[in-house]
Amino acid sequence: MSARKVLLSVVVPCFNEEAVIGLTHRHLVEVLGGDASFDLEIVYVNDGSRDRTEALLFELADHDPRVKVVSFTRNFGHQPAVSAGLEYAGGDAVAVIDADLQDPPEVILRLVEKWREGYDVVNAVREKRKEGLAKRFAYALFYKVYRRLASIDVPLDSGDFALMDRRVVDVMNALPEKNRFVRGLRSWSGFRQTGVAYERASRAAGETKYSFGKLLRLAFDGIVNFSTAPLSLIFGVGVATAVIAMFVGAGYLAARIFAIPIFGYTPGDAPGFTTLILTILFFSGVQLISIGILGEYLGRIYQETKMRPTFVVKEVRGGREAAAAAPVRAAERPARAG
Repeated sequence: MSARKVLLSVVVPCFNEEAVIGLTHRHLVEVLGGDASFDLEIVYVNDGSRDRTEALLFELADHDPRVKVVSFTRNFGHQPAVSAGLEYAGGDAVAVIDADLQDPPEVILRLVEKWREGYDVVNAVREKRKEGLAKRFAYALFYKVYRRLASIDVPLDSGDFALMDRRVVDVMNALPEKNRFVRGLRSWSGFRQTGVAYERASRAAGETKYSFGKLLRLAFDGIVNFSTAPLSLIFGVGVATAVIAMFVGAGYLAARIFAIPIFGYTPGDAPGFTTLILTILFFSGVQLISIGILGEYLGRIYQETKMRPTFVVKEVRGGREAAAAAPVRAAERPARAG
């Protein structure tokens, strides 16, 4: 077995993070760079930033051989950026962390400890969030709904912040799908998984890049990518619609026979009008919702059949020579115990 030390790769997706990237790099190096039990590789993925993020990252790569920068041709999104980092990371263990320091790099050391115990996936589970009440409620609601609907066992309140063994990373990199929900794929892969609780902090600097709309879209991607429950929901809505329509029809018939006023008018004042409007509005809404859900699934099928890449890399700079070499076979990899 090779005597070389374990290589820990840390993937950091970045989009317009010039205000915080220097602080993030210093913190990562201070926390992880001095650990003698592993070598460190930091893979920054520039997701088409429009500020000075790319220039700052290239400067880091030019002065620090532990840094590798993967720069996109444009903004492809957070999940493609994480996927690119996993492809270019060469570590025996690969951690994913955002650039805003909301997820403390110190937690990575705890994730590594669990990995050394034999776990293949170690999820960082948010115990507390220093965010607004509405956002905390939305996150909690999503994870509960997602876990109930998804066909996989998803740990509650665990985002992309996690550590994965090389075997897990290789499995995820081999998946051909284009619409990627990384935390879902991580759970889907199986292997031995556990979680480590931590308290999430506020952003160190800059502004969040995930608007409410983007978060909603990410949540919907997670549900649609790993569950057919919305399709079953359409059938349930259809049955419920039929039942409601029967009750509404019976109520309207009673109002017509006994001249019961509805909003100040009796059904006899305008024969057929109320029935027509209610029927059109109700069934039109149900049909649009049903078509929309079907469209989401069909849209994903359409995107997958086009076989376009998830991202386009403009430039790769820096990195250790070992990371750019051919992957080491599993039998040649060092033991986890450090």
